[in-house]
Amino acid sequence: MTVTKLSAQELFRAAYENRYTWDNNFPGYTADVTYKYDDKVTTGKVIINAELKAEVLGVEDEEVKKAIHGQAWEIAIHRVRRSFEQTHSENTFSYGDTDLTDAVEIIVGGKAAGDKYKVRNNEVCLVHRQIHGVVVTINTFSSHDTGEGYLSHTYDSVYHDPKTGEQKGGRSEFTDEYEKVGNYFILNRREIRTEVNGHLNIQEFIFSNIKLLEPAAA
Repeated sequence: MTVTKLSAQELFRAAYENRYTWDNNFPGYTADVTYKYDDKVTTGKVIINAELKAEVLGVEDEEVKKAIHGQAWEIAIHRVRRSFEQTHSENTFSYGDTDLTDAVEIIVGGKAAGDKYKVRNNEVCLVHRQIHGVVVTINTFSSHDTGEGYLSHTYDSVYHDPKTGEQKGGRSEFTDEYEKVGNYFILNRREIRTEVNGHLNIQEFIFSNIKLLEPAAA
């Protein structure tokens, strides 16, 4: 009996397509937001529309507004449904090593040469990519199974200079929690713990009173 081994591209594609994303009918939503940083608490409102554009209302402090907007944008950009072909048609994939946790390394060639991923249990558990002039490495430690794909629950991220390999900034640890609103899973809490020069910074974003927008009339 011959056992056919999946190609690296097939293995990676299956994990890519197993990510939870919002469908094309996603109407957008509004939410109240509470941002906690050190001892400071700020409240406001977030709107993410059907085109997945984010807006922050009711926040005067520009730095705080920027921090909240950055997270709202991150939330939306990772739920965009793009086909494997749209994202990776100019890349090639080959197998690297398998680590002690049975995560299989996927080496990328072609347009995104230098990038790499790891796949375990049909989920991408490591992302190592060059984006906007920096190399970002994200390890995922646990995930939520929505029944319609997985969402990362705990993970970290660290940035390096692509030329020198020097670390930029501190390592950040994330905890994400979700709730189902209508037919969609939406982030309701994100905690980010970052150690910078021996000091632990903790940011917490809490999204409550999440309501889907009414779909636009056809």
